[in-house]
Amino acid sequence: MKFPMAPASVWRNPIHFLAFGLGSGAAPKAPGTFGTLAAIPLWFLFADLDLIPYLLVVGISFIVGCWLCGKTSEDMGVHDHCGIVWDEFVGLWITYIALPEGWLWILIGFVLFRVFDILKPWPIGWVDKRVSGGFGIMLDDLLAGVMAFACIQALIYLVGLN
Repeated sequence: MKFPMAPASVWRNPIHFLAFGLGSGAAPKAPGTFGTLAAIPLWFLFADLDLIPYLLVVGISFIVGCWLCGKTSEDMGVHDHCGIVWDEFVGLWITYIALPEGWLWILIGFVLFRVFDILKPWPIGWVDKRVSGGFGIMLDDLLAGVMAFACIQALIYLVGLN
C-alpha cells in the first residue's frame, strides 16, 4: 500500500500540525499506528483526572477534532487523509476511560483500539463510508474507542478488578 506524502503545511500550519497528531501522522508508513502511539504521552497529562473532568477533556478534544480534521481535510482536498490522526488520539483516550493502572492495560487498550480502527466492524465501517466531513473523520474512531473501552471493561470485570 502506498501512503501519500504529508503536505509541507503540516509543519507550517498549526491546525494541520494538530490534525496530524503533532506531526506523528506524517510517518511514511502506518501513520494511524504512530498517531495512536503519540496519543499515549499526552494521555498521561490527564490520566489521573477524576471521571467527569476526564470526560470533559475527551469531549472537548472530540469537538475541536471535528473542526481540526474537517478544516485540514478541506484544505488538502482529501477526505480523511491517512495522516490526519487527531481522531486516533481521541479514540484512544476514549478506550482509556477508567483504565486500571499498569503498562499491560495501556498495551491492551492500544491493541484493541487499533484492531477496531483497522478492521472497522459494524457500525464503524458503516459510519466510515457514510458520514463525511470532520464529524465523520472523528465519529468512526469514537466508535472504535467505545468498542475497545467496552472490551477492556469486560476484561476488568472478568479478572475481578471492579
